[in-house]
Amino acid sequence: ISLLIAVAIKIDDGGPVFFTQERVGLGGRAFPAYKFRSMMVDAERHTGAVQAAANDPRVTRVGRVLRATAFDELPQLWNIFRGDMSVVGPRPLRPGEADTTADGKMLPLDAIPGYEARHRVRPGLTGLAQVYAPRDLPRTGKFRYDLLYQRRASLGLDLRLILMSFWIT
Repeated sequence: ISLLIAVAIKIDDGGPVFFTQERVGLGGRAFPAYKFRSMMVDAERHTGAVQAAANDPRVTRVGRVLRATAFDELPQLWNIFRGDMSVVGPRPLRPGEADTTADGKMLPLDAIPGYEARHRVRPGLTGLAQVYAPRDLPRTGKFRYDLLYQRRASLGLDLRLILMSFWIT
């Protein structure tokens, strides 16, 4: 599957196959997270770091399929193998990332209650927020899912989230 994805990305626009981005993990340590590139090359050059929106023009044709199936995340299996990530846990976020409040102001993520607690566990490829939270839920809501996961973590919950992730994909 990875080889087919790589060929499709190259045929689509000739750009690099992989996209590397710094993320924050266990204990607040930064690490490079790997993904299949789903956006045009230098997608953030004019906008800076912004979350992709529905019908985002920066997303490539192949990228739309990759995002819809979550196959763009496959290279993060390398991050799991390296120990930077786990299969299940809070999603790793970018250092200095911010969220937009209801009144349109930018709020640094580290100012949101619950943010620091996310770094007590290894970030994951999937988690409660990825499976159960609406995609457009603000980060404050997603952090609540992350805290709930930390309180309820168990092998059974992890297996259920992994199975649900496969079903969703």
